[in-house]
Amino acid sequence: RTIGRSEMSGHSKWATTKHKKAVIDAKRGKLFAKLVKNIEVAARMGGPDPSGNPTLYDAIQKAKKTSVPKDNIDRAVKRGSGAEAGGAQYDTIMYEGYGPGGVAVLVECLTDNRNRAAAEVRLAFSRNGGSMADPGSVSYLFSRRGVVVVPKAEDLTEDDVLVAVLDAGAEEVNDLGESFEVLSAASDFVAVRKAVQEAGLDYDSAEASFVPSVEVEVDVDGVRKVLRLIDALEDSDDVQNVFANFDASDEVMAALEDED
Repeated sequence: RTIGRSEMSGHSKWATTKHKKAVIDAKRGKLFAKLVKNIEVAARMGGPDPSGNPTLYDAIQKAKKTSVPKDNIDRAVKRGSGAEAGGAQYDTIMYEGYGPGGVAVLVECLTDNRNRAAAEVRLAFSRNGGSMADPGSVSYLFSRRGVVVVPKAEDLTEDDVLVAVLDAGAEEVNDLGESFEVLSAASDFVAVRKAVQEAGLDYDSAEASFVPSVEVEVDVDGVRKVLRLIDALEDSDDVQNVFANFDASDEVMAALEDED
């Protein structure tokens, strides 16, 4: 069985951009709160022991990688499992919409107040040249995939990663520039993550994500507008993740980075 190696798609470039953005967002503390919320929900759903709860294991790993203090992580596990008071009941809600230039946008919320979440998402769309869409009208353009991100260490090649994940259900390995991204069926990402660990490789994150199956080509102005919309959406405490199906050429991404 062969695994595909694909050219840098818009999704991959966006993944790289998102990773850089996450470092900046982490400084703002917003990302900390979202990662802690993930841990709390995972502990509530599957119990407080990471060795028997892979969702919690991966949520903790991601928080550690983003330098969330250990104390915050421990308290979130306790709140989620009921060992400490103060845990909230969070619902996962998906909103769908269109950004500037007809780019499809999926917004994943984790909220204890549906009305507030809906209002904030609607406002972000309307203020940034986008519009909400009916459920199902955008989501079919994405598929749920497992995504494991392996940072590039010295000497680590794409072939090393391919060999490590070949039998674990991986479907393709993409070179993101500063890391490798391993895509699989959503149900296989824990097995892929374990294979990466068993091969002695480090990894930044492992999670089920929405990967676009159809992409919309955008120019510099288009990317700028879409990123502004995504920023506005991610500014909401209720929004956990934003997925968009834009593609941009290397020239467009380079021009954008020059502006930063």
